[in-house]
This record gives sequence, C-alpha cells and structure tokens, in this order.
Amino acid sequence: MSRLEQDLDLAHALADEADEITLRRFQAVDLRVETKPDLTPVSDADRAVEAALRRRLESERPADAVLGEEFGSAPGTDEEPTPRRWIVDPVDGTKNFVRGVPVWATLIALEEEGRIAAGVVSAPALGRRWWAHRAGGAWTGPNRAGARRCAVSAVSDLADAHLSYSSLAGWAAQGRLGAFLDLSGSVWRTRAFGDFWSHVLVAEGAVDISCEPEVALWDLAPLQVIVEEAGGRFTDLRGEPRPDGGSVVVTNGILHEVTLARLAGSNSP
Repeated sequence: MSRLEQDLDLAHALADEADEITLRRFQAVDLRVETKPDLTPVSDADRAVEAALRRRLESERPADAVLGEEFGSAPGTDEEPTPRRWIVDPVDGTKNFVRGVPVWATLIALEEEGRIAAGVVSAPALGRRWWAHRAGGAWTGPNRAGARRCAVSAVSDLADAHLSYSSLAGWAAQGRLGAFLDLSGSVWRTRAFGDFWSHVLVAEGAVDISCEPEVALWDLAPLQVIVEEAGGRFTDLRGEPRPDGGSVVVTNGILHEVTLARLAGSNSP
C-alpha cells in the first residue's frame, strides 16, 4: 500500500470518528450554538469534531501541519508551511446542522507540497461519503464496501445543463448577481443544493455546474481532488485551479469556459 493510500485510510478513520460525534449531536435538544465574530454560527459539534481530529492527527501524523476552520493553523504559521498539511472543516453546512437539515458534512483533505493529494467528504445524515486521491479515481457510497466510481456528465450545451449553487446573497454582495442570473437563465435547470453537496453532485454527473462566490480553503480542499479525479474541472472565478482563491466554479469540464465567461459578464467564452 502506498503512503497516499495509507493517508486516505487515515482520512476515512478520521471521518468515522467525526460521524460518531456529529450524529450524536445532530438534532440534540441541548446542542449549544454561538455566533462567531464573522456572524456565522458555530456549534459544540463543530468544535468537538475538530478537537478530536486534531488529537488523532497529532498522534498518527505528528510531523504534519493542521489547518481547521475553528482552531486555525498548527503547528507554526502559514509563513512557515510544512510539506504536508491536513485541512479540516468539521461541519460544512453548520446552518443546516443547527436547524435540523441533514445536508452537512465533515470535510478532510491532505495537502502535499501545496497540492491537494487526497480528500474525504462524509455526510452521515445523508448516509453518503465521497473520496479520492491523486491517480486513484473518485468514489462514493454509503461506505467503502459499497462504493461506486464517480464520473462527471457529458453535457455539452449550456441550455441542457443542470446548475447548483448555495445562495444569491454572496453574488449580490460582490456585484455579480446580474451575471449569475444570466447564467441561471441560460441553463436547463437550477437548484440550490448548496455547500459541499453542489460540488460532489457535479463529480457524480447528476449536476453539470456548481459555483460559489465566497468560500474558504477548508470549504473546498477535498472537493478539488474529488472533482478532478471524476474528470471534472475545478477553479476559482478567475479560472485558477486552486481551492484557496476565495471562490469556486466546478463543471464537467466541457462547460467550464462558457460558465466562467457568463460569470464574468460575457456572453461568449
């Protein structure tokens, strides 16, 4: 077994540990929810998951750095990066989690030399998980034993495309709402599946385009390798293939340039 396969095994073990915590706290009557300085909610489950995963990584990969949404970077700083870094979003979709909506997930990624090498997205309330490592394909299923390979769609005409997004507010805040609505009016169907789910559905081929104007690295890190290993394309709004660009556009690849052009306010790629 290669080192990367061992790392993916560890990512699955981390996801198993996270699932135990999140499912126990999901819809709990004593769930504690606070508001962070950026006015987004955080629950006791978010913090408990990240703390547990940090302890496990400190034990099993002590030389690796960790970046998490709730507790930041360790060890060291972003100015002194290590060759390997684990990136964790303990609960992606916290607003859903605290309202009892089952669309939320734990996101775990391994970055090596600045490139996402492996990732797991675990959505236990949906009974689904998605995972990938470089040159290993992308997979989904209720568990690894019941896995099937992910592959993006072959839709080639924007008028036939299925588009998913998270909300309209971010597009409006950036002055991009008109361009987003233009794209929405050009496709066959739109649905706001939101957050991680929009992007893994592109990897599965159920959706052809997904995009968000305001996202952080931990919201996206494992999604990049999953989408790319499924044959899709993953960039920021500038067309850069990176998860830390502050925005994201995910497509089956065929529709990527025309999607970027529409979101930039142009009718041609």
